[in-house]
Amino acid sequence: MLLRIRSRDGLERLKVDDPQATVAHLKSLIESHLQIPVQTQTLSTNQNLLLAKTRDDLAQFTDMSAPHAPLSSLGIAHGSIVFVHYDGERNVSRPAAFCPAGSFGRKMTMDDLIARQMRVSRQESPHCELVSFDRDAANAFQHYVNETLAFAAKRGGFMYGTVSEEGKVEVDFIYEPPQQGTEENLLFLRDPDEERLVEAIAVGLGMRRVGFIFSQTVSQDKKDYTLSNREVLQAVGYHAESGLKEWVTALVKLEVNEDGGADVHFEAFQMSDMCIRLWKEGWFETEIGEDADPKLSRMKKDVMVGVKDTREVDNDFFLVVVKISDHQGPLSSTFPVENRNVPVTTRALKNHLDRTKSLPFVKRISDFHLLLLLARFLDISADVPALAECVSKQGTVPDGYKLLIESVASSS
Repeated sequence: MLLRIRSRDGLERLKVDDPQATVAHLKSLIESHLQIPVQTQTLSTNQNLLLAKTRDDLAQFTDMSAPHAPLSSLGIAHGSIVFVHYDGERNVSRPAAFCPAGSFGRKMTMDDLIARQMRVSRQESPHCELVSFDRDAANAFQHYVNETLAFAAKRGGFMYGTVSEEGKVEVDFIYEPPQQGTEENLLFLRDPDEERLVEAIAVGLGMRRVGFIFSQTVSQDKKDYTLSNREVLQAVGYHAESGLKEWVTALVKLEVNEDGGADVHFEAFQMSDMCIRLWKEGWFETEIGEDADPKLSRMKKDVMVGVKDTREVDNDFFLVVVKISDHQGPLSSTFPVENRNVPVTTRALKNHLDRTKSLPFVKRISDFHLLLLLARFLDISADVPALAECVSKQGTVPDGYKLLIESVASSS
């Protein structure tokens, strides 16, 4: 079988002939073929290994610590990715010296020169130090994907929150645009008028759009990729559109746990700087054929990957892992979410206000999805940001707004 070995140096391939190979056997092959001494190696199927900074960090990765464990017992098969952390330095093999012209070489074309400028390698550090998800917002998204869609169809949204000077992103609400999701594809049917309301609310809350979140289906979990080529195209498109260097792409999927059950799992990435550049300069093939390998992104011209020119790039080269945390933000997420199977009406507003009578009025409306419904009845230039600012500061809601909100609720 052929394994993909990912280290800080990038992605390399390693052939393992023995079907009964163990972890110790794999470490020996890595030493002999990739020149990484066995005693310096830490192996794992968890990509977060590459973020480890200390011995204590490395000690957390124990899934491949038993030397006599067969690789097959760890779920490692043909095409699997094994992550390796090592100490020290090594010489990574480079191409032979290139002779640009003459009797023993060929002339370089302009495309050759451009390909050598476009060298795709793994980006070690993200611009986003950490992404923290509001627990209620994250739970509202994953609960719908899990309980209602049963991870049978893809779902997505735009994340809103704040970015600190240190590069930490906090996600406080998720806006779900009109969309169509299938097992393999996610299409946003973007509504410019609705997005203007969302942006006006975000301004009043002191927040901005900070990322893209989507789910993968259970059928995708059987395929050997982190993001598919279609997902890379969608993610890099939104990242480039944002102009925000700390922009985060978040993935929600179902993973089998040690007991054979399934857990909902969040992962976070940034698209690499080279990925953004290739997208902005039009290098990506955006038409994907049915027989295309989803693990690979196709370019319109050759790029340099490792030691060779190619038009097919492993999607993992474009992903930079971001650490994840959580927090309790200023908003609740109990109001029905927009653009799902059941339309949100003013009746939902009345039910929500009746249910939260015991709370201060500003607390009763401290929910982005509720504010989005109200925004349809307010002036986008003045009222929407002003009401959102009341929520942001948790101040007293003016009587005029209270009357209007109660009037909208009673009209159901």
